[in-house]
Amino acid sequence: MSDITTFGPECTLGEGPLWHPLRKELFWFDIPIGRLFSSNALGEHIRHWDFGEPASAAGWIDENSLLVATASGLQNFDIESGHWEAVAPLEDENNDTRSNDGRTGPDGSFWVGTMSQAMVSHAGAYYRYANGIVHQLFDKVSIPNATCFSPDGKTAYLADTRTQVIWRWKLNVDGTPIGHREVHINLHEADLNPDGAVCDAEGYLWNAQWGASRIARYAPDGSLDRIIELPVSQPTCPAFGGDDLKTLYITSAKEGLPPKQLEKQPNAGKILVLHVDVPGITEHQIRL
Repeated sequence: MSDITTFGPECTLGEGPLWHPLRKELFWFDIPIGRLFSSNALGEHIRHWDFGEPASAAGWIDENSLLVATASGLQNFDIESGHWEAVAPLEDENNDTRSNDGRTGPDGSFWVGTMSQAMVSHAGAYYRYANGIVHQLFDKVSIPNATCFSPDGKTAYLADTRTQVIWRWKLNVDGTPIGHREVHINLHEADLNPDGAVCDAEGYLWNAQWGASRIARYAPDGSLDRIIELPVSQPTCPAFGGDDLKTLYITSAKEGLPPKQLEKQPNAGKILVLHVDVPGITEHQIRL
């Protein structure tokens, strides 16, 4: 395990890191201002684009385009031109909700959750975009998070941060969920708040834990494998990248931190970088 380094701007609410396997670039968001960033593996050559509304998660369509989740829907974004066009609405009639955590499934579908911008409980939902249609998976979600998939493509993982539980959900061969969600990791007793997550090539789940200054790795049976302490209290989501997929990029937030805490956490809102001993999984390509 290497030392932790940082780069990038201090985001209010950094989220949605995505390593583009063809471009060898990292993409991430500052949700409240609707800004998408990109950089190379070393955090150099940073660019940004503004969507004019909260934006939170993305998947890659091809070398030059992303599917981006914003408050109003899913957008087909052209990286080089900076232009985008609407693909599908996402609670566009509800001015209170916005998109939050999301990731592409092994079948090429895109999973994304919504939540209240005013932090009203149970105001959001989880959706799956497949075959050109947005399907609601379930509603009454407060803060959707930890969306990721096992390397064998048989399991989806999801969380609602306020429940302090990460669920597992069996998947059919076509990527559709089977039966009901089951509790995979219960963090209630430890009073931990699951934020974004990603699986590595061994099927272990890496979870950023909001307010706890740490990221934790859990075995496929849900048992705790290791804890990595972080220099920020509000890590939000991890992503594997780099040529060997052994670089872990972790977004973070400075939202809500009082001045004294910000003085102690000069890297709050930046990208945290560490090199780990197990590779991640190449992010799946979206099928529009």
